[in-house]
Amino acid sequence: MDALPTYKPRLPTWMRKTAGDWEAMHTLKARFRSRRLHTVCEEARCPNMGECWSRGVATFMIGGDICTRSCRFCAVKSGRPLPLDPEEPRQIAAMVDQMGLRHIVITAVARDDLADEGAGHFAQTVQAIHEETRQVTVEVLTPDFHAREECLRAVGTACPEIFNHNIETVRRLTPGVRSKARYDRSLTVLQRMHEWYPDIHIKSGIMVGLGETRGEVEETLRDLRSAGCIIVTIGQYLQPTKEHHPVVEYVRPEVFEELRAYGESLGFARVFSGPFVRSSYMADTQFLGRHNGS
Repeated sequence: MDALPTYKPRLPTWMRKTAGDWEAMHTLKARFRSRRLHTVCEEARCPNMGECWSRGVATFMIGGDICTRSCRFCAVKSGRPLPLDPEEPRQIAAMVDQMGLRHIVITAVARDDLADEGAGHFAQTVQAIHEETRQVTVEVLTPDFHAREECLRAVGTACPEIFNHNIETVRRLTPGVRSKARYDRSLTVLQRMHEWYPDIHIKSGIMVGLGETRGEVEETLRDLRSAGCIIVTIGQYLQPTKEHHPVVEYVRPEVFEELRAYGESLGFARVFSGPFVRSSYMADTQFLGRHNGS
């Protein structure tokens, strides 16, 4: 990871993954279509979709499928979004109940076009799920909302069990990778949510293989821990299309293990580190229960 090649290397053996149960995937996809719901699994071309869908697990994406930002790592479409669907929170809550889920992840496209940047829609969705069933824990994976207090508090007062905002990459690479985002602003979002809502578990994630150094990743982990994160994910970046940021390096599995150990040494309650780890991958197994740490 310290020696960074300037070409895109061939996909290594440890990055090859088998497909899941196609029949189960088709059934779950039909359920989403019937309720006009979107998943980040499909929109972001997640390599774990087959595995997760075969387990009956998916990450809901609210606010439509068109993002107002155009990050160089992300496969989600960008452009001018459609108006919000006021029935979406209720439809998601019904789907969660129908699937009998115990843990649900709600993410969204960035909606910089809206007065509250979609924060109210997040809150309504969390509330609808909790009203439908109290047996499910809710994790939100949000945009940065430009760190606006009223937006963050709208989400926080809805009481999700986990608040996740991904920092995505190291400080040096952020300007070229994340559209309109700021490294320090993401840290501010996490820190404020940690300070304002101590009962909510704070989570973030980072991709590697974009050209960062080992030292920069460790610095980012220290920054996240200082901001109050107790859960962190570290995964391999995969280039969605040739127009996106190239893969600079495929990080070896043993390096992911070393990063996991380093994160744990910083005091994270959970560090999920591996080539196929994503912020919502196996999220149902990441929930801590009640955590009394800072």
